Amino acid sequence: MRKKQIFKGVATALATPMNEKGIDYEALDRLIDFQIDEGINAISIAGTTGEPSTMTIEEHKQLLEHSIKKANGRVVMIAGTGSNDTQCAIELSKFACDIGYDAVLTVTPYYNKTTQAGLVKMYEAISNAIKKPMIVYNVPSRTGINIEPKTYAELADIDNVCAIKEANGDIGKIAETFSLIGNKIDVYSGNDDQIVPLMSLGGIGVISVLSNIMPKKTVEMCDKFFAGDIEGSRKLQIELMPLIKSLFCEVNPIPVRCALSHMGYGENYLRLPLVPMSKNKEEILIKEMKTQNLI
Repeated sequence: MRKKQIFKGVATALATPMNEKGIDYEALDRLIDFQIDEGINAISIAGTTGEPSTMTIEEHKQLLEHSIKKANGRVVMIAGTGSNDTQCAIELSKFACDIGYDAVLTVTPYYNKTTQAGLVKMYEAISNAIKKPMIVYNVPSRTGINIEPKTYAELADIDNVCAIKEANGDIGKIAETFSLIGNKIDVYSGNDDQIVPLMSLGGIGVISVLSNIMPKKTVEMCDKFFAGDIEGSRKLQIELMPLIKSLFCEVNPIPVRCALSHMGYGENYLRLPLVPMSKNKEEILIKEMKTQNLI
């Protein structure tokens, strides 16, 4: 039996506007309004693109609390609560659930890593501490650990694990995962260049970086697919590939933060170890944004 569906379509992995003083909440508020006005299906706060690894736990909680109040029930809200410290992930997950988030997004542990058995135990521990749905987030290029298809089959039996954000980039492995989990849990693409390919295997959308700057067209790509206009969805995926490529020409969220600054959503300021993108790559990004009439 399929578990509760958190959202269908597009969730924006929202960037966090910052300046030297801290989080730019004025710019953040305008960005949240922009997303909702453009018809986004959900917003993910403090995921990878939101730079939570550069925040104190108090600042992370403040960001979550401010954002859920700003959204005010207008859209599905997902809290990034992952950590390589399981107790920290539990604390953040409980906090997010208590203040009204619809679901939590929990990345695999990084640096200390673990075995596949350890992943199952970690997600069980978090699940046992909360009552809201959990999205398991797999991004081995950042964490150094990949969730194997057989492990997903085990995770699918954990009560609150309702979905996967898959960013391993391996379509073959993703197809194997679908074959093992059946219809127990949902799968979202974690890669903007694989939205349509993953939906063709049975995915129900994407948790997207692209939609920070193009929410309406990213939603349109998914809507067309779900309406049976596969060709229209495919054309949008191909059309947006140059822009997607430019958004990942340097480490995320460096390019998307630059793009948002050009659109008026805060400064192009990042916390170390991240630094603003190189000028030649910024010029390529700007060119693609102009092609899409974003600036």
